[in-house]
Amino acid sequence: MFSIGDFAKYGRVSVRMLRHYDAIGVLRPAHVDQSSGYRYYAAEQLTRLNRLIALKDLGFSLQQAGVILDEEVSVEQLRGMLRLRRMELRTAVTETAARLARVEARLRSIETEGSMADDIVIKSLPPMRLATLTAVAESFEPHHIGPVVGPMFASLCELVSNPAGPGLARYEEGDDGTIVVHAGFPVTADVSGARMVDLPAVERAATVVHHGSMDDVLPTAQALARWIDAHGYRALELPRELSIDCPEDRGEWVTELQVPIEYVSVRA
Repeated sequence: MFSIGDFAKYGRVSVRMLRHYDAIGVLRPAHVDQSSGYRYYAAEQLTRLNRLIALKDLGFSLQQAGVILDEEVSVEQLRGMLRLRRMELRTAVTETAARLARVEARLRSIETEGSMADDIVIKSLPPMRLATLTAVAESFEPHHIGPVVGPMFASLCELVSNPAGPGLARYEEGDDGTIVVHAGFPVTADVSGARMVDLPAVERAATVVHHGSMDDVLPTAQALARWIDAHGYRALELPRELSIDCPEDRGEWVTELQVPIEYVSVRA
């Protein structure tokens, strides 16, 4: 038998926590001295303590953990529940990280408002023949676009052995609010398995070069949109994305945003 102090040390928990477990009935002492009230624990109770802590750390309430252990689930059943819970927690962590990245992107957009005007260039875009694949994204937010456009370019790399230039992503708004995504490589001959598209020349496009992952493109895209509006132009389509350089490190990517525009008026 261990005193409550020694049991707490071996179990790596506090005495206060053991008293709480006793009070709510999830881990009773093996013996309580009636005259002194001292609690004593058996060595085999470390097993229950370890399982309580594991279940608690995986998000179960102490009451839920107590019920699970009282039902005398097998080691394999417990292992299965813990694996499932671990998967749920990993998913939650991934989703939280993605939300944090989106918040940081919006914050960067706020912090960079009014900057980058000197980096924007108006130029014409040449006609090109593209081997393309098409899919639909839920929205134009980067975290919806990336998982759609990335696999399409991976598939195109298998179809197009010798592209005539860097990849180009184009976007159209669907009637239901979704985004139709076109991924393409310029080619000089037809490509089996891809749809051939002839893009006409664009007389005038506002362009800016974005450095870094496309998950962080929002500040660059919004700076370009503000510039277009401030200079009396109107965007004719959603920004195209020309992949100038795509090394393995996404933070080193170089992408040119291209927005075909037309002149509307001079703003006062």
